[in-house]
Amino acid sequence: MTALGALSRDLEALVARAAPSVVGVEQRRGHGSGFVLAPDGYLLTNAHVARGAEPLHVRRSGSEPLPAERVGLDARTDLAVLRVPASGLAPLALADRRPLAPGALVIAIGNPLGFERSVTMGVVSALYRTLPAPDGGALDGLLQTDAAVNPGNSGGPLLSAEGEVVGVTTAMLPWAHGMAFAIPARTASWVAAVLIRDGEVRRPYLGIAARGEDLAPAAASALRRTRGVRVLRVEGGSAAEAGGVRPGDLLAAANGDDVAALDDLQRVLVLTPAPELALDVLRDGAPLRLALRPGPARRAA
Repeated sequence: MTALGALSRDLEALVARAAPSVVGVEQRRGHGSGFVLAPDGYLLTNAHVARGAEPLHVRRSGSEPLPAERVGLDARTDLAVLRVPASGLAPLALADRRPLAPGALVIAIGNPLGFERSVTMGVVSALYRTLPAPDGGALDGLLQTDAAVNPGNSGGPLLSAEGEVVGVTTAMLPWAHGMAFAIPARTASWVAAVLIRDGEVRRPYLGIAARGEDLAPAAASALRRTRGVRVLRVEGGSAAEAGGVRPGDLLAAANGDDVAALDDLQRVLVLTPAPELALDVLRDGAPLRLALRPGPARRAA
């Protein structure tokens, strides 16, 4: 068998395993996609697919639609957890690790334009992209892919060649053919766990505006990493100001965990709440450590 033939058979087997776990999410104003997160009826999709007062229904291939409960939504990451009255479902595994490198093969499965369980293939085009969010904020740390995505794909899985979910499809640019974006599975993993537990994500407040960026060679050498989070603005009277954070600071780590994107900082704040947050910072080429006392968590939009 040729290498291309072997690849084709491997992809066929991957899709055969994964596709039954992909669902359609429907309400009167539109439809999207989702996938099984746990055998007892928990599903993952986009917040913009699940938002609204209208009843939700989930359609599995070859089955009647099931009513779906909104367990929780997080607009900041465009993720939502639903639950349907079913058991014994086959979940897809989330790859709770750093995203794949550009050039890695990925497969998108969803219901674009209402066509059930459509499959497209492409590569990871870039990492750590940022897009404007519907609530006026920004979706940070996104994967960019050239796998074909159309309206209705939102909330469906982006799979690695090993069959793990590496991203959750969130958006496509209608004026830029071949550009689509997905929330990394690393983000989806912790957000979904918090939504199942609490119904919302409440983030302790620091009072900064920041963005992730690739480091210049000198900073990368000093910090022994390739990315950090640049502080753009510090709110007066905030925990960040009280802790000594300044505009222009480069955040490298929080409580010992690397900070490559804003999501990394939020993950630490939410999952390891503590009275004090230790930030490793690069300021004017010199490393230093700051101690902050985050403010009370604010209700998610």
